[in-house]
Amino acid sequence: MKKVIGLFIGVAFLLNVCVSQTLTEEQMRADWQKMSDSKEKTIQQFNHDKFGMFIHWGLYAIPGGVWKGKTMEEMRRPFVAEWVQHAAEVPRAEYAQLATQFNPTDFDAESIVKLAKAAGMKYLVITSKHHDGFAMYDSPCSKFDIMDATPFKHDVVRELYNACKKFGIDFGLYYSHNIDWADGSDGQYYATKKVNDAEGKETRSFGCNLWDPSPNTFDEYLKNKAFPQVKEIMTQYPGMKQIWYDMAALMKPEQSYKFYKAVYDIQPEIIVNERVGNGFGDFDIPGDNKIPANPDEISKPWQTVGTLNNSWGYKSYDHDWKSVKELIFWLTEIVSKGGNYMLNIGPDGKGNVPQPCIDNLLTLGKWVDINGEAIYGTTRWKMSHEGPTYLKMEGTNAREKEKIKVEFTPQDFWFTKKNDVVYAIAIEYPDENVAVVTALNTSSGHKIKSVNMLGYNKPLSFEQKEDGLTVILPDVKPDPNGYALKIAIE
Repeated sequence: MKKVIGLFIGVAFLLNVCVSQTLTEEQMRADWQKMSDSKEKTIQQFNHDKFGMFIHWGLYAIPGGVWKGKTMEEMRRPFVAEWVQHAAEVPRAEYAQLATQFNPTDFDAESIVKLAKAAGMKYLVITSKHHDGFAMYDSPCSKFDIMDATPFKHDVVRELYNACKKFGIDFGLYYSHNIDWADGSDGQYYATKKVNDAEGKETRSFGCNLWDPSPNTFDEYLKNKAFPQVKEIMTQYPGMKQIWYDMAALMKPEQSYKFYKAVYDIQPEIIVNERVGNGFGDFDIPGDNKIPANPDEISKPWQTVGTLNNSWGYKSYDHDWKSVKELIFWLTEIVSKGGNYMLNIGPDGKGNVPQPCIDNLLTLGKWVDINGEAIYGTTRWKMSHEGPTYLKMEGTNAREKEKIKVEFTPQDFWFTKKNDVVYAIAIEYPDENVAVVTALNTSSGHKIKSVNMLGYNKPLSFEQKEDGLTVILPDVKPDPNGYALKIAIE
């Protein structure tokens, strides 16, 4: 029955997208713009919510970043655990045997969603299929999925989807559309290289399966698996908020357009990230674990995705966890620049979330519970930060490689805005209970009407001077990991 359903979906999709084959790229872009412009309501919600949970989970959780005694760092880049098949150049048949061992009986969808909610997250996105080609849901068009290939027999995506609906968390899915080491042939590398060679252009092979590519063509992969699976997840999980494609790499404009339209045709309100490829996206991703230095250079709504340690998938030996204060920095720095932060967890092969993740997210959630008014629904102020601390976050391995020291001072403030209120967020308290916000001095053009501390129910004494807004803080600390001033201006 699954094959029949899968065939039907594939044929229906092809009938739907064949019209696009006659469109010029200019026509495709004009059509995309109309579709994207129609998603204003979802974009507004996205811009309001600010904070979400990413989940990378699949067969790669079993080796946990180690293959036949070698760690990721002893193989080839990238050193993130979900790329272990690529790093070790594991043949497809050998890697597929992991599915027979995948029995994560400790997995509890409701516990994970409750964790997201307790952390202050408003949405959740899970990998429905990562680069290894394995589907974490019941896929009618493929037997390389969690229901057919494993002893677990649970539709993980379905269980998380239901739990999100139960606890009021918006739901989205990640789907690796271009890279599929199981069925995606060579990722159309050789066909692209032939064209590029004739034009004297370089062709990057990064991410392509050149060690054991499937015998079908890339076009056959798109026709028989990728497009049908996108239609499957659109059909099986209605009411989603975002689709997160990844690794567009050698994707052609017409292919990216079709992947975008495949979503729109079934769930037109869903926003699609820019990694669909070729500019056909509704929101931008500055980079993995990357905070843009200048958000003015980003024209669309944007979202930074980040890890709690240095890997997305479960990495058994990586215990370099971000502290609570560092997580507050990431969230605050990103929101102060107008972006969203989607923070990743990687459950292990049994379905357990590492305990440091749980502990730090719960502690972070206590801070967000008090100071969320300065996060949710806010916009950028005229500046994002003042103070001596500048941390340049340039990617997943930068923090570890460059040994960035995560330390803050009482003079560091991050700013957000909502109507006639400016929020000044600090991660460290001053020793003498006197805070000075230099950006709101008498020359700032703003007159201060009142100052409050979130989590403290009495107004604070203040004085606006030439060197800044001086605020007398209470002895009470609503949260040990920092505070937010609510400053009414006129």
